[in-house]
Amino acid sequence: MRKRWLMVALLAAAALVAVGAGSASKAAASPRAATLTKVTLQLKWVPQAQFAGYYAALDLGFYRKAGLDVTIKPGGPDIIPEQVVASGTAQFGIDWLPSLLASREKGADLVNIAQVFARSGMTEITWKSSGIDSIAKMRGKKVGNWLGGNQYELFAALVKNGMDPEHNKGVQIVQQPFDMNLFLNHQIDAASAMTYNELAQVLESKNPKTGKLYTLDDLNVIKMQDVGTGMLEDGIFATASWLKSKANQATAVKFIGASLAGWIWCRDHVAQCVQFTLKAGPTLPKGHQTWMMNEINKLIWPNTTGIGIMNAADFNRTAKISQQFGVIKRKPSGAYRTDLARKAVAQLKARGLDVYGKRYKPITVKLTEGGK
Repeated sequence: MRKRWLMVALLAAAALVAVGAGSASKAAASPRAATLTKVTLQLKWVPQAQFAGYYAALDLGFYRKAGLDVTIKPGGPDIIPEQVVASGTAQFGIDWLPSLLASREKGADLVNIAQVFARSGMTEITWKSSGIDSIAKMRGKKVGNWLGGNQYELFAALVKNGMDPEHNKGVQIVQQPFDMNLFLNHQIDAASAMTYNELAQVLESKNPKTGKLYTLDDLNVIKMQDVGTGMLEDGIFATASWLKSKANQATAVKFIGASLAGWIWCRDHVAQCVQFTLKAGPTLPKGHQTWMMNEINKLIWPNTTGIGIMNAADFNRTAKISQQFGVIKRKPSGAYRTDLARKAVAQLKARGLDVYGKRYKPITVKLTEGGK
């Protein structure tokens, strides 16, 4: 009996030691967890491959490895990233440069810290049967756009051709939802379409007259880049006041570096980054997201300055067009900085990562009905 009680006592003691060891282990782990800096990224739209690089950085642990605990907030038609970041609800935001410049001129304390997209993917599409094959021929027509900061490239093109879209003079502006039903149902004459999203939505739809998918032969695709009003799109921004802190600057360098590493990964691992996107929110199906991932890569790669580093000539062109066509009234000053991105890119290069993508080649994606 005495031996039995001795055994029980020994087992109890062992259990206490194990519990203590477990507590010590948790205590040892908690300081490491506590060192992670919490930041929030506000996206400009709903979950889709347009943001795959950020999802990749999160799921592959790039942010955590950099010492960051990152929350990625989806956007939507009623969410303006500049307002969210300016309010302090998020430390970083993604949006198009013209929208950032317009917000700055209205007093927002914002600055672009990394330019991810190197070229514009904005188009306006019409039915070939309509005969509207130029911006000039949109006079008096119903022209769609999502608004909320996404309208400036189109509006600049309309102003260039003698129309006043802000006041619906010479053209009727219709706010588009994030699908293409208004266009497919012929309720508008022209629709805004990114090469990576809405254009594919149309090409993934059946022509009721033929029973087959629409093709590019059915459409006029008018690229803003070709009509002279293409501007820089997705870039990372923060508030200048937040960046006054050296600690926050260091955090920004970490965030930029991890995010760009995510984009480099997506350049070389399209299928995996599509899965990351679907995990974040299956707003659009796999086939469509694969098309989008491929088209997004085309807007980023190759990158002559190194991904994330603002090209001064591209910025000046965007600013000039923005000012010339009424997006902003004054020439912008201090709207971007490259020092943080340059530090991040230098670190990526030191790790042997290709930040230029000179040999990048897009994949071939076959469109299917509904993008499935």
